[in-house]
Amino acid sequence: MAVKSDIKLNILEPRATEKTYFEQAKRTYVFAVKVGMGKQEIAKLVEKEFNVTVTDVRTLIRDGKKTKYSKGKHAYPGITHRQDKKYAYVTLKEGDSIKVFEEENNTSAKDAKDVKADKKADKKADKNACKENK
Repeated sequence: MAVKSDIKLNILEPRATEKTYFEQAKRTYVFAVKVGMGKQEIAKLVEKEFNVTVTDVRTLIRDGKKTKYSKGKHAYPGITHRQDKKYAYVTLKEGDSIKVFEEENNTSAKDAKDVKADKKADKKADKNACKENK
């Protein structure tokens, strides 16, 4: 007999898209979750994984797209569907946040110009070296 395991692998990673970026201003984060998960389960999982307090959870299920298939040129053509996807919009308590987008290093505009100038100088040096080799 096979032994059933109650271990669930729930890896939550916030979606990093333009729409979700604007939702973060309202303290709302979007997660792709399993279709069978409930709102309470999602809230507990987010609180446990990111050490935050969840105030609201909204979910939606997007139907899978239709895809055509066939086995050979004219044999058994048909349409099938991809798997449905479930997304959870999780709102956090004021003051809590989750780091989604990697923050860039704090470089000033002057540093960026210096890097750009160095790259141009390297290109010119490479061109001059090629001309000398000819």
